Amino acid sequence: MSDDDDPDRAVQHVTGRGDQRGQNRGKYGAKGPRTERAPPKPLDPAALERLALRYVERFATTRGRLTDYLTRKIRERGWDERDDATAANPGELAQRMADLGYVDDRAFAEQRAAAMQRRGLGARRVAGAFREAGIDDGDAESVAPAIADRGVEAALAFARRKRIGPYGNGDVDRKLQEKQLSAMLRAGHRFDLARKIVAAPPSENPEMIDFG
Repeated sequence: MSDDDDPDRAVQHVTGRGDQRGQNRGKYGAKGPRTERAPPKPLDPAALERLALRYVERFATTRGRLTDYLTRKIRERGWDERDDATAANPGELAQRMADLGYVDDRAFAEQRAAAMQRRGLGARRVAGAFREAGIDDGDAESVAPAIADRGVEAALAFARRKRIGPYGNGDVDRKLQEKQLSAMLRAGHRFDLARKIVAAPPSENPEMIDFG
């Protein structure tokens, strides 16, 4: 994700004129003055909250990701501690955004899981995405039943994309089946389910086959 839209990353233009033109050309280049970034101001509580609000306006996110983002911004810009300013606490601010309804980890988990499974990815890949996004165990467990219910559907979506098992032409050998099985396992599907799909003969209605 790019942070180029940060308002504090202003650009200052350096200009030269008069009889220093030749000197400036060497200093700034033949096409004109080069630009220099002004050093960003240290963050304070108000500035940190503005960053948080803009982030949640632009991105579907989680408390963990928002905390990581704010922590990185503090590391990059520093913290203004003049006048005994409030200590930086990105986690507390991320929780406040959640309390206000701007961040919803469970809704994020539900949407991410559904989108990944529509692409043919299995429960293990979904679980990995949850860890990366900072979804806690409670929210992950709350959507686990829905993920399990879509397990066969997601596996068949992957098989359809890769022309595996019931979506293939039936002209497969053991070596090809082993490669197909490995592909389904890398996509995060259960071994027993992947093996049944890989071994299934071509079918006009794969969705009617009982792979449970």
